Amino acid sequence: MVKPKFYTKLIYLAIVAAIALCLGGLPYFATVGLTQTTGVPLLSPDRPTSIPEAATEAPRPNGLGPTDPQEVEAFLDGFIYQEMKNNHIPGAAIAIVKDGKLFLTKGYGYANVEKQIPVDPDRTLFRVASLSKLFTDTAAMQLYERGSLDLDADINSYLQDWQIETPYPQPISAANLMTQTSGITRRQIGIAASTPANMEPLDSFLRRKLPPIAYPPGEIYYYSNVAITLLGYLVEQIANTPFIQYLDRNILQPLDMQRSSFQQPLPPELASDLAVGYQYRGGEYRPVPFLYLNIFPAAALSTTATDIAHFMLANLQRGRYQNRPILQPETVQLMQERHFTHHPKLPGTAYGFHERLVNNMRTIGHAGNLRGYSSSITLLPDRNLGIFITVNSFTGLHEPLLKAFFDRYYPLQNSSPAPQPPAELNFEPARFAGTYRDLEYPRETFAKVAAPFSHLHIKATDNQTLRIKTANLFSSGSPIRREVLPVDSLLFQGLSDRDYTAFADNENGEIAYAFNPIGPKLGAFQKVPWYETVLFQLALAGVSGLIFLTGCWVWLGDIIKTRWGQTPPYRKDKMGRIAWLVAGLVCLLDVAFLIGFPVTIWWIGLWKLVYGVPAVAIAWLCLPPISTGLTVALPVFAVWGMRQQSWSVWERSHYSVITLAAFGFTYLLVYWNFLGFNF
Repeated sequence: MVKPKFYTKLIYLAIVAAIALCLGGLPYFATVGLTQTTGVPLLSPDRPTSIPEAATEAPRPNGLGPTDPQEVEAFLDGFIYQEMKNNHIPGAAIAIVKDGKLFLTKGYGYANVEKQIPVDPDRTLFRVASLSKLFTDTAAMQLYERGSLDLDADINSYLQDWQIETPYPQPISAANLMTQTSGITRRQIGIAASTPANMEPLDSFLRRKLPPIAYPPGEIYYYSNVAITLLGYLVEQIANTPFIQYLDRNILQPLDMQRSSFQQPLPPELASDLAVGYQYRGGEYRPVPFLYLNIFPAAALSTTATDIAHFMLANLQRGRYQNRPILQPETVQLMQERHFTHHPKLPGTAYGFHERLVNNMRTIGHAGNLRGYSSSITLLPDRNLGIFITVNSFTGLHEPLLKAFFDRYYPLQNSSPAPQPPAELNFEPARFAGTYRDLEYPRETFAKVAAPFSHLHIKATDNQTLRIKTANLFSSGSPIRREVLPVDSLLFQGLSDRDYTAFADNENGEIAYAFNPIGPKLGAFQKVPWYETVLFQLALAGVSGLIFLTGCWVWLGDIIKTRWGQTPPYRKDKMGRIAWLVAGLVCLLDVAFLIGFPVTIWWIGLWKLVYGVPAVAIAWLCLPPISTGLTVALPVFAVWGMRQQSWSVWERSHYSVITLAAFGFTYLLVYWNFLGFNF
């Protein structure tokens, strides 16, 4: 009998390392990650072709907003060039509109590093990803004002060939889709194609890959690309016109957005001017491949800074650009009003636009991120101002730039006093403490393993506050930390940022959700029990893997011994041989899957799951159903083995431990959607 050795602990560590190696790429996959193909050396600051050093900062204005384009340009030059240098951003473009006019446009750096092509704000196209949603929302509002679309009606009434099934009594409406409260969850696998020929029509994609509806429509903010893709399909069905053709005819052309398109690939006259998307790795700018998105109403727009300026002007000028209307004034007002929030003190959503409070001013806008690109639109309707920022790198610069811009031109006049909890408030900090999971994760496929990367931890402190920290598992970025003080029974305010965070309890009075816990960013997080935390899940996977390795070691060692004529007593009868054969196969299959599947996905390229699951990965997914079927027999053999005198105490204990580990691992397979072909 071969006993397990102490060094099997090293094998356990190897298992955890393999899992971490694979999971470490999931944050990239969760944002439509891409690989790199060719490398370009980092531009040296000493070379003439390098990104310029930061310009000298211009004198600070009086805080009444930007008034002098030259002064604003000098400020932007100093800030943007420095940010590009610090964050290895190859190119950028910005457009600012104010008081019904184009205030400023400018390009920075390179649209194509290899060919040294500079960014031209009038000519260079960027893929603006989720900013596309605002155009799809606008199309829906056009149909609304024409009387063709009831924003509150069941969208099934507009679907001609198939219907959406929901487990809740309330139907999904177009308003739910535009406020991201439809309850439709996220999908990551199969949302793109590697070639135009492999792209799916909207009808086919939505029929086959519409994610489940996890929450009652209208109750929870849950950002979903597929929800807006469905809205685009709704536009197509109601208008009886292909989506891209409708957008071009009814929005892009009236706005004179001649260098913008949802087409994939771009028309030949535009394709050569598309900025190359880059990732910065190993001192090089590496181009990333073009994703042909099946979710094109949600993310496929390519456009220039100047063209987006026309769109911003229309939204700030009551739906008109140069006397060409795309919406009526009352429709624009309706679109920009708040229609959902988790709490009156929190920012919410309009139809398409997301609210944000910056220096006590309400802004509406949207951000867009795609591998190789990052963009944002920010509108201040009350100040008649709009800002568009885009870069050809996934590392964006809109967050720091907008903060610096607002602090400079719209500084906070009177800082709010430090929050003070009401004297009568009965606050129990431990009630809120725990691990919370961002609701925006894929649920029905094995891409669910991306969920732990958006966990955050809330702890109660000694001074009656809550400390919030993001997990940043396997991430090189700095975690977000906030400390919040209660100002009401379920409402908290940041001690340093003054942003509000709200909580919600369930029918039992237990805290179930946290809303906007990491500042002004919209988000809903669900409190998870201890057995759903990533530490427990990894520990269970690691311990199970270690036990399976000892089972393989014993089983294979006993086979070798038997061939040498040293058959262990418990293998001399037929039932004993079958029992250990089943246990050995379970251990071998589970270890093979635990190590082989993540390593294979990592080797192929985790980002390629956006194209679908490759055949070799599907082959690995055949193992869990087989091992699970064999696992069912383990308790029977374990009970039988307990009654056999030929089995030693060690052998009985070992078999029982293998049985428990197999059932524990089956739980993991079910929980992470690996049992079956869930993709």
